[in-house]
Amino acid sequence: FPPDEVIRKRLLIDGDGAGDDRRINLLVKSFIKWCNSGSQEEGYSQYQRMLSTLSQCEFSMGKTLLVYDMNLREMENYEKIYKDIENSIAAAHEKISECKKQILQAKRIRKNRQEYDALAKVIQHHPDRHETLKQLEALGKELQHLSHIKENVEDKLELRRKQFHVLLSTIHELQQTLENDEKLSEAEESQETQMETETKQ
Repeated sequence: FPPDEVIRKRLLIDGDGAGDDRRINLLVKSFIKWCNSGSQEEGYSQYQRMLSTLSQCEFSMGKTLLVYDMNLREMENYEKIYKDIENSIAAAHEKISECKKQILQAKRIRKNRQEYDALAKVIQHHPDRHETLKQLEALGKELQHLSHIKENVEDKLELRRKQFHVLLSTIHELQQTLENDEKLSEAEESQETQMETETKQ
């Protein structure tokens, strides 16, 4: 939330009867009463009330500072996670791009292989059958090798698709976790405000 929105909600929750504003108002009133106290006993009583209110204010301030430091550390941690995710996504895109290049190369090789097969059929009509058989044997080996290359490229592409899917799932889970953390923080703040109100009552 924007700072103005947070302050507005805090004022709506606190009002005039709970939270730090009430403690400060009580402290000012106690100080005025202490200054205007007529007897030593009354002055001592007002003095003890001021000490109690100051103690509560110091405790609340310390808790707020701890929460603020924790939030800063969490933000730094989330920023690091986001950077790691961005780097992983960039690496995945590079791998996918490389796989696409390999597929295009495999398609070109397959086209060349088909042309080689057509050429081999033409060569078979030549009188030198022995040489033609050697060429066909070589083309068969090359075809097998190209088939292995194609299978490897397809396996790599499938693996990269699965890895990219896992990466997207992780990003979605992280976003859900951040939303849950934010909701939990708001619920805890509301509960603490309610407990402080009940304690004062």
